[in-house]
Amino acid sequence: MTPAMIRTLGLLVFSLLAVVALAADTDTDRLIQEALKPSALETNLRRLTDEIGGRVPGTPAMQRAVDWGVAAFKEAGADNVHTEEFSIQNSWAEGATEMTAELSSGTTFKVRAVSVAWAPALPASRHLPVVFVGMGTPPEFAAAGNISGKLILVDSKVLANWDDLMGEYGRAPGVIDLALKGKAKAIAFISTREHGILYRHANSVAGEIDSIPQVMVARQDGERIARLLQTGNSLWADLAIPNQIGGAFKSWNVVAEIRGREKPDEFVVLGAHLDSWELGTGALDNGCNSALVIDTLRAIKNSGLKPRRSIRFILFSGEEEGMIGSRAYATSHRSELDKAAGVVIFDAGTGKTTGFSVGGRHDIAASAAPMVAPLEQFGANKLLTTAESGTDHFDFMLEGVPTFVAEQDEANYLENYHATTDTFDKVDFPQLKKHVAEAATLTFALADAEARVGPRITRAQIEQTMRETHLDEDLKSSGMWDDWANRKRGRVE
Repeated sequence: MTPAMIRTLGLLVFSLLAVVALAADTDTDRLIQEALKPSALETNLRRLTDEIGGRVPGTPAMQRAVDWGVAAFKEAGADNVHTEEFSIQNSWAEGATEMTAELSSGTTFKVRAVSVAWAPALPASRHLPVVFVGMGTPPEFAAAGNISGKLILVDSKVLANWDDLMGEYGRAPGVIDLALKGKAKAIAFISTREHGILYRHANSVAGEIDSIPQVMVARQDGERIARLLQTGNSLWADLAIPNQIGGAFKSWNVVAEIRGREKPDEFVVLGAHLDSWELGTGALDNGCNSALVIDTLRAIKNSGLKPRRSIRFILFSGEEEGMIGSRAYATSHRSELDKAAGVVIFDAGTGKTTGFSVGGRHDIAASAAPMVAPLEQFGANKLLTTAESGTDHFDFMLEGVPTFVAEQDEANYLENYHATTDTFDKVDFPQLKKHVAEAATLTFALADAEARVGPRITRAQIEQTMRETHLDEDLKSSGMWDDWANRKRGRVE
């Protein structure tokens, strides 16, 4: 080959690469433009939140939400839509929780309270002595003395950031253990939110009924009780928590698909959870992102672009009770997870996306960087090699599949999280449309790439990643490590 021929060949290769890059840029622009167009996004979410409302698995509202998801996916143009059934071991519904405080002077006042989710019932109990245990540390429990048969009041700090929220979850198991050891009758947690906002968490991790009755009390009421006790007053509570508890029941994930053009058996998942707590209407957590998943399908379909691999758009149920729906999906599809090219999850309201957490995988961060580069225009192109456990990517991550969790600013999410105030009016729709563009760009890139972004890693590699990111410590404190260690959860080899 002559030098002239070599130069000509080099120019040809460079031209071809330039054409490929230009086509990729054009495809991305087309996806983003389609995602940002007016759509049924707002109407879909209004129907889900205002008309259906809060969506606890096992309730008629949850069934209506499943029907909503099926219809909306079909309207968005999915190639196919179906539901997949799984079981949750206990049903739960709150009754009319009531709490009144009484001082030795005869003064009484009503305390605004709701039951912690999946906590046992407490028959109406009169004149329960109340004991304040501060933040619930072992020394504070020890200083409180005898708590047997008493209602213990646990303090909190006002929620300000993501670390505070993780701390609230992380602190509860230790408080519960100490309360059980001291044979307390029940626990009253002071709300981390101001303005009388009440909310609901579950401290169980897999849909099981918790070990002790628990309530969340309005911050103003809880602080009043704490001040009274700290200034030497004796105080009793009348407390009734008539929760309704049943046995195992069925729930459903909603799954839609765009079939791949070359490798339809390989797939990428874009998911969000459809269920919510029912004190509000589940708009920020996580109705907005259920609507996002549907609108992303619409945007990709309407762009006319056909991905190399299939994309599965999944609305998971049972997330709030311990990621039960996504765990069921990962388990039932374990035989095909070698063909899973990635899982993308949105689950933090409508605060601005800053990037994606990749489950501690440095290989994924390196190879996915070009895929998120176009998201620089939204400030969403960072890839963090952190690992977390609190949403529906978790069981895919434990199976070794590449995962991407949207990292978002707190915005108005924290105060309204799981709360009476989590309603449609809190949703930032212009920002949510940007999230649709981000989801479409990353999901399509993962599905259309010539080579997959990374392999499915082994159990040993997964465990090493958890240790490097200290996720193992979080799982041990939350009670989830044993299932991994005993091979009841995650990849077994």
